[in-house]
Amino acid sequence: MRLAPLTCFRAVKYPSTASTAPILPFLVPSFQHSSTTRSFTASTRCSSQIGRAPLAIPPEVTLRIIEPPEPKKHARVMRDRPFSTIEVHGPRGILKLQVPPFISIEHDATGSKAHVKVDDAEVRHQREMWGTTRAYLQNHLLGVSEGHATILRLVGVGYRATVESTAATVTAKYPGQKFVSLKVGYSHPIELGIPEGVTASTPQPTRILLEGIEKEVINQFAAEIRRWRKPEPYKGKGVFVNDETIKLKGKKIK
Repeated sequence: MRLAPLTCFRAVKYPSTASTAPILPFLVPSFQHSSTTRSFTASTRCSSQIGRAPLAIPPEVTLRIIEPPEPKKHARVMRDRPFSTIEVHGPRGILKLQVPPFISIEHDATGSKAHVKVDDAEVRHQREMWGTTRAYLQNHLLGVSEGHATILRLVGVGYRATVESTAATVTAKYPGQKFVSLKVGYSHPIELGIPEGVTASTPQPTRILLEGIEKEVINQFAAEIRRWRKPEPYKGKGVFVNDETIKLKGKKIK
């Protein structure tokens, strides 16, 4: 049996309203093509919920905004504008944050509040950095006033951790640096240098307490410790960070 050519299907067209054949009134809208495109939703774009939330500044913390220096008259024109710097001073120390030029900080000294603003909320990159910048500032405010802390739990037979003043396998990067020594199932202890500005202690042989003012540095060092013995799902052994849990798998029975 010979199939019909495909051209017969392409020849079928929708009837137009200009044809002589009468069209029922309720069918006319279906043959009219609209020039405007309709979106999937009619609601307006929602702005960043984190970025537009105000920042509460504690009374003992001061916020200082350092604008970038103005370019000289005969200097080369730079395509990208320089970043401004925000200094956060508190009883525990000083932290700095580089802010893109399209982000501005409105500081209300009387009300002890600050607001993060962007030039154009319709630009995707500015929306992404809006909430990120606000989250970094919130962590800095909390770090210089109260500090951050992370607890690591060592789960396993014979797993131990100690804080030592010297190390045999690692050299000190700054004067007075201490080291975390781990016994997590290897034939030799694992020695890791504690970053500057971070304080480590072992309230229990299977607990490591990390304290400091910069949350990013603390969590990064905790991730480096966890990397040596990640939690495994069969016996539940490993290094757990804060409230981390793991779902155990059943044994494979052949």
